[in-house]
Amino acid sequence: MRKVTREEILNGNPVKVMFLLSFPLMISQFLHTLYNLADTFWLGHLPAAESGGAVAGLQIAWPIIWLLIAFSFGFSMAGIALVSQHTGAGEHKEANIAASQVFSLSIIFGIVIAVLGVIGTPYLIPLITKAASVTGTAIVYLKLVFWGMPFIFIAVVFQSILSAKGDTVTPMQINLFTVTLNIILDPFLIFGWWGFPRMGVLGAALATVICQGIAATISMYFLFKGTKGIKITLKGLIPVWEWMKKIFKVGLPAAVGNSTTAFGFVLVMGIIGRVNNPETVLAAYGVGDRLISIIFIAVDGLGMGIMTLIGQNLGANLIHRVEKIAKEGLKIVVFVTLLEALLVFALRVPFLKMFIPGRPDIIQEGVRFLSIFIIGIPFFGLFGAITALFRGSGHNVQPMVADIIRLWALRIPLAYLLGMRFDSTGIWWGMALSNVGAAIVALFFYYKGEWKKPIIHKEKLETVPIVPVEG
Repeated sequence: MRKVTREEILNGNPVKVMFLLSFPLMISQFLHTLYNLADTFWLGHLPAAESGGAVAGLQIAWPIIWLLIAFSFGFSMAGIALVSQHTGAGEHKEANIAASQVFSLSIIFGIVIAVLGVIGTPYLIPLITKAASVTGTAIVYLKLVFWGMPFIFIAVVFQSILSAKGDTVTPMQINLFTVTLNIILDPFLIFGWWGFPRMGVLGAALATVICQGIAATISMYFLFKGTKGIKITLKGLIPVWEWMKKIFKVGLPAAVGNSTTAFGFVLVMGIIGRVNNPETVLAAYGVGDRLISIIFIAVDGLGMGIMTLIGQNLGANLIHRVEKIAKEGLKIVVFVTLLEALLVFALRVPFLKMFIPGRPDIIQEGVRFLSIFIIGIPFFGLFGAITALFRGSGHNVQPMVADIIRLWALRIPLAYLLGMRFDSTGIWWGMALSNVGAAIVALFFYYKGEWKKPIIHKEKLETVPIVPVEG
């Protein structure tokens, strides 16, 4: 695997380049998913009296994390759009400045979210479920993970910046190292192997924070060194109003969309947490969702590849090539997710038995969830590919609207109403049908064609008083 050059992105076979960009990203996403998979696997092998509450607590913890970080993560989308389009236009100085400003903003957000998360966790978790075995686990896990939030922000923005530049291999290599370390640390800290203290769920959180801290350190080294095509400096981190205004203009819709989506998922978790047997259903959803997250790696990885291709080709004003990339990208994503849905159906029983062997009630509920939810997976693939087109072009309003409709107009009402009538089975149907409806909404925006318009205006940016950044 190698870095994809600007010339390949602008002139090469779009399908080949898409996979060259996406494959390292898929591996990176898979490695990132292994953080959660490793935590779920080892916590699921605690004694039966502990495993259900531990896995369920982990499951409700992540929507809270996503709720608090979603707004700021939306601005990484602005970084991808700006860096990729300036790179495509051959404006490397401007690409460095955009990367520096987005990086600065991410550090600020990371510190703020860490403080808010530590303070707010004990109040947010009980709103989702009253099951004591679940809430206690989630609070312990979250408090420590939030202290490591600045590290997560740095690692994520690093991946976004380098992906926009065309380098998807370096983030993958960093993820490979840190995830391997996390998998090794987990059992030692959770079970107390080789003289380590037996920390349970706190050990899973500590292993994650340690590994994210290492990833952030390596990421900062590469960015300040400038050896990966993007260079930032301490001066470049000083916020510049004109660039911040540009970042907020491009990123605010994505931030709002992410936030409303994240809050929607918290509410969905609250609906699940109020069924008759919340520990069993939440744990089943937690394990099943880990398998689904593996499937969505293709959507995320291909989507990032599409974003880079769309951004750089729009920056170079290659509109006809952009249209070809879009059509091929949609076909590939839908086909891949259809195959993955069939794979989920085939593996659902052995996967669940592997992760939580001592709880047949959780396995049975997990099989029911996966059997229903896979119906909507290919539709979510189409939805994800179309929103990637818009985000690569810097148009984040349409994805924001589509996300809001998917969660607030479809998933939450359907999950609530069907859940009242059919308990957890109704919730799973509501979730699946929301992805079908969201794909129809996304297609409407796709055919309107706003994603074909670039957002950079060279003549305006060159007159902005900016802090020089070498590279």
